[in-house]
Amino acid sequence: MKTLLQVVGVILFALALLLAVGPFLIPLPPLENTRPLMELADADSRFIEVNGIQVHYKQAGQGQPYIILLHGFGASQFSWREVMEPLGRLGTVIAYDRPAFGLTERPMTWRGENPYGARANVDLLIGLMDRLGIPKAVLVGNSAGGAVAALAALEHPERVERLVLVDPALGGGEISPLLRLLMATPQANRLGPLLVRSIQERGNAIILQAWHDPDKISPEVIAGYRKPLQAENWDRALWYFTTAPRVENLRARLVAELTVPVLVVTGDDDRIVPTEQSVRLGSELPGAKLVVFERCGHVPQEECPQAFLAAVEPFIQGKSTD
Repeated sequence: MKTLLQVVGVILFALALLLAVGPFLIPLPPLENTRPLMELADADSRFIEVNGIQVHYKQAGQGQPYIILLHGFGASQFSWREVMEPLGRLGTVIAYDRPAFGLTERPMTWRGENPYGARANVDLLIGLMDRLGIPKAVLVGNSAGGAVAALAALEHPERVERLVLVDPALGGGEISPLLRLLMATPQANRLGPLLVRSIQERGNAIILQAWHDPDKISPEVIAGYRKPLQAENWDRALWYFTTAPRVENLRARLVAELTVPVLVVTGDDDRIVPTEQSVRLGSELPGAKLVVFERCGHVPQEECPQAFLAAVEPFIQGKSTD
């Protein structure tokens, strides 16, 4: 019996050692064809330092109101290209890349709060407004960008004039604390970037799923979405974003606490955030306006820009959308 216990102990020790050391023995092939962020910038790209991070953004229009556009997961300011100039007729429009996406700097080390987390994203948004001299803005957030915009409206209502939630991804299916702890271990951080590199192969399929009619997606649109995959350390940053802290019960907080005017818009064929979730949110938020676009998917500002503008422009101006 003693010998059996000794054997089991040796096996368990060997397994623990393998789990602890094994990930560090797996070779990590370097990313290929990456370039510094500045080399990927467009002629109209702008950069500004906010909370120690170089933030990439683009701007259209002038004057008030200020309109800030927040993109979703896997996207960038590029996803607002169809509506930036038209919205610029109303005031000053800012579309920026959130950390881990687009051409915004990707911190690899930090002290204190994870810069890829939800609250850090809100702090970055408010910091960007401060740096640009924007006292109050209309926030327009698509998908995961909607969650950042919503949290900002809850925690800084004095800085938010109006809120537009575009097919918002407000949580649900949160990662358990134990799993999040495991994902933050050195071993997971070693292997995680390898896992997220699969987006290089799966990325096009995700883009196609976001549209009601994928035939509308041009090669130029695909290229625009894939451009940030040329940025240095994009894989590690995306892993850090995946493991970063989220805010729980955001939807419930919105229903109970939101005080700013809100418009919820969604495509009737959203296969990323099911349409019924956005419709239900629009019915639950006190005083909210809801618009559902026909034959449109998860990114109506790209797929159905004219319908999107017809709904959003009057709301920004304080007019009825009925």
